[in-house]
Amino acid sequence: METDEFLTIANSSEGIYKEKGSKFLAFAFPVESEDQAKQHLDELKNQYHDARHHCYAYLIGPEMDIHRMNDDGEPSSTAGKPIFGQIRSHNLTNILIVVVRYFGGTLLGTSGLIRAYKSAAGDALNNAKIIKKTIQSFYQIRFDYSLMSSVEKILHDLDLRPREKTFEAACIYKVGIRKNMEQKMVEQLRRINGLHYKKIEDP
Repeated sequence: METDEFLTIANSSEGIYKEKGSKFLAFAFPVESEDQAKQHLDELKNQYHDARHHCYAYLIGPEMDIHRMNDDGEPSSTAGKPIFGQIRSHNLTNILIVVVRYFGGTLLGTSGLIRAYKSAAGDALNNAKIIKKTIQSFYQIRFDYSLMSSVEKILHDLDLRPREKTFEAACIYKVGIRKNMEQKMVEQLRRINGLHYKKIEDP
């Protein structure tokens, strides 16, 4: 991996496109899982239950390895693909875009549909705040009180602040670290005898 950063949107946003009586309402959401994407989609289907189509695309994961497109009854590749194209052209991930269409009675044709879904999704992204995030790994570090100064020095040198500290029979720190600094921290922790560390899910 060349970088441990990725682009996404800070909050949900909306966009709209109209042509020949048809109305395309676009909704963009930051998501971190397919379950979150499905939940947003279900909510929109309930809210706009009278719309003819609820087309969408999402891209999830820092590696951009989870994705899906859906035309929801529109001609193949006229809806989900242009929505997905807007996500890719902005180099975004962890995002869902849903475009809800109200049919206006006039067929738009293949090129018209592609333009409409692309424009609606693009408008939602133009109204979104795009932010840069870092990929992080999380660790639990367990050590005796006598090792505290050594552990604190490592964390200080790496400019890390524990997300959580527990002081019982032993000290337990939970820390998050940027992916490209992970190996450096592990190498330093490994040098301290009697210290135990393990990788954990986001605490």
